[in-house]
Amino acid sequence: MAIGNVTPDSFYASSRLDSVSNVVRWAKEAMESGADILDIGGCSTRPGSKPASEEEEWRRVEPALRAIKDVLPDTQLSLDTFRPEIVRRALSQFGPMIVNDISGGDDAMYDVVRSYAVPYVWTLRGQLDLPSSLPEMNDMDLILDPGFGFIGSTEEDYACMRRMKDLQKYKRPVLVGVSRKSMLWRPLGLTPDTCLSATQALQMFALLQGATILRTHDVRETAQTVEIYNRLCIS
Repeated sequence: MAIGNVTPDSFYASSRLDSVSNVVRWAKEAMESGADILDIGGCSTRPGSKPASEEEEWRRVEPALRAIKDVLPDTQLSLDTFRPEIVRRALSQFGPMIVNDISGGDDAMYDVVRSYAVPYVWTLRGQLDLPSSLPEMNDMDLILDPGFGFIGSTEEDYACMRRMKDLQKYKRPVLVGVSRKSMLWRPLGLTPDTCLSATQALQMFALLQGATILRTHDVRETAQTVEIYNRLCIS
């Protein structure tokens, strides 16, 4: 899953797409480099950020989704948002796509996802023992995301990563997003710009722990990591 941020304030500056032409260029390069999914977000959720308004978020994502649909109509899209109305607008205008919701959702979001019958990324924020509401969500096409970066301290992020195999009992796809996050660069004394190799190391471990989707800024390098994993672990 390739990360495309149509925002001016996402934590990793190189992921920011500030024009429709840059969105198209990024989308084509990501797919050529090995992406399976393009994830578009119009509201930064980095720690300490001030969320854009709902109308501003839509003003950002609508032309991006339209442009990708025009040039890559068969590409699997994902919409990174926590707002049910943004999801409703996108699905009604552009058709089915994955809903990637870092908030964990609420009844309003679940109702929209159910009504359009699209896959939903349920962010667990470290709560790997799923709540009792899971049986009530069995009619949803769930993708489980442990929520790295939204769990708590760096130590809590790593403790969650070590337990991630616990999610396999739910028999759902597992999405992991650790690309260039502070759990990597902070303990190493690096920056988001300088922790590519650390990202790939942790993504390999995530695959070994059962990850099935890697959300990444660096598609080519992540595709290479997946290729090596497949050669090692898939007969």
